[in-house]
Amino acid sequence: MPLEALVCAQHGLLETPDYPIAAIAANTDGLAVGGTYWLRADPVHLLLQRDSFSLSEPAPLQVDRAHADIIIASLNQHFSQDGMTFCIGNSGAWYLHLKQMPEIQTTLPSVAMDRNIYQFMPQGPAASAWVSYLNEIQMLLHDHSVNIQRESKHQAAINSVWLSGGGFMPQTLPPESGIDLFVANSPLYRGLAQCSGLAIQSVKEPLPKILQHIDAHLHARLELPGHHLSDDANFNVLWEALRAGKIEQLTLNLGCYEKTLVATIRPVETYKFWRKSKPVAIYLK
Repeated sequence: MPLEALVCAQHGLLETPDYPIAAIAANTDGLAVGGTYWLRADPVHLLLQRDSFSLSEPAPLQVDRAHADIIIASLNQHFSQDGMTFCIGNSGAWYLHLKQMPEIQTTLPSVAMDRNIYQFMPQGPAASAWVSYLNEIQMLLHDHSVNIQRESKHQAAINSVWLSGGGFMPQTLPPESGIDLFVANSPLYRGLAQCSGLAIQSVKEPLPKILQHIDAHLHARLELPGHHLSDDANFNVLWEALRAGKIEQLTLNLGCYEKTLVATIRPVETYKFWRKSKPVAIYLK
């Protein structure tokens, strides 16, 4: 399973037909979610291959807030009569608010990354209508003034949005077994903590200081700072904490495209001197 799907499943959420990632995230991202349907609408760049399009990394693209506001305004002007409202959260994430359930199932962008997008388009009874909407979005963004400016700075054009994580806001969630603290910045993790009635802290300090602050908690879920598994600095900090007995058990969810490697490590395993240390990314190849 991709990482976000695994985390949702660990919190007792069901695919109906998506995990309701967008509503949970938007609810803690400064948006009034209410009882309506939400999708993530990530700004992305589709790369033309010989006979297809692929979803380029990163997804979502980094977009200046001023440029994001301009594109969102263009999308809302075009689709207002179709019952769609595009929004930007405090985190800068893009969302799509719908007046009714769209009758589609979507694919998380991590699953479709660098692959032919044809098989990852919306599925379901209303799939053809939503593929048409996406085609309209692509035409609207083609030669958009924002993209002209981005390309002049050698930045990837925002030539589409990627819809995923659709659903309604769940009322409450049972806490994942044993967890009593979330340490995270992403709207999804913060939203899950809020739904579960759990304490939450932001990731603002270096990891060693974060570990000092969560010592008093039995079971904390930490969203690791940083974005690349090629950087082993945070894992080295966790390893040393295990060796020192500050962590009784460490469970790592290492997301890599459409899969997640789940590794459980205890302090005793740090003393297996015959095992050669390897970069974390090696385990995901």
